[in-house]
Amino acid sequence: MPLDVSELPLVGGHPVLDLVNTLERGGGSSPHDHLSDSSDLLRWSVRVGVLSDGEADQVDRAWHDEPAAAHAGLVAVRDIREGLHLVMLSLITDADGGTAGDPVEAGAALVALHERWAGAAARARLVLDPSGVRLAYGTVPAMVVPDRIAEAALDLMLTADLTRVHRCPVREGGCGWLFLDQSRNGSRRWCRMADCGNTVKARRLTERRRAGRPPRS
Repeated sequence: MPLDVSELPLVGGHPVLDLVNTLERGGGSSPHDHLSDSSDLLRWSVRVGVLSDGEADQVDRAWHDEPAAAHAGLVAVRDIREGLHLVMLSLITDADGGTAGDPVEAGAALVALHERWAGAAARARLVLDPSGVRLAYGTVPAMVVPDRIAEAALDLMLTADLTRVHRCPVREGGCGWLFLDQSRNGSRRWCRMADCGNTVKARRLTERRRAGRPPRS
């Protein structure tokens, strides 16, 4: 049974990488989407820190009053999720030395991501706080979630070391989730050793034991 979005492991090292991982793409023809509706999206946004509890209440009221806005917000977030997935795959080197994604698709995704961010920036405003002036995203309650996620996507692409974004190795039995490798020597291979890493190691040990048994006469 699929995990509830409130139980989904957060392994990405950045909120928008965890967003990419809310769609289970590996191992089947019908990917499972943990963001099945706007309520899932709202709970997930609070959990990863995109929204405060108070902001979530405001968004919930706005979406309750405007169901079309709730649907539009969910669609926008899913679009950002897919665009980021394509961009990240184009930067990840696979086992054969090539990239895991299509550069042409990634280029088109970057254009779409820029459009999403431009819309979010148009709704943002400059505010004063104790540290100076900053650009505050999410001034329109119905669009707070996609606008904040567009901001976070830009933050990842412009400030993170994208050479350290990896994918849990599908060919070796991993799940395909993305994560930012923050280990000192950049040697992290699995989304979580407690999940994919140990599962694959246990399977390999079983296979070696079977291979070492003498054949039955």
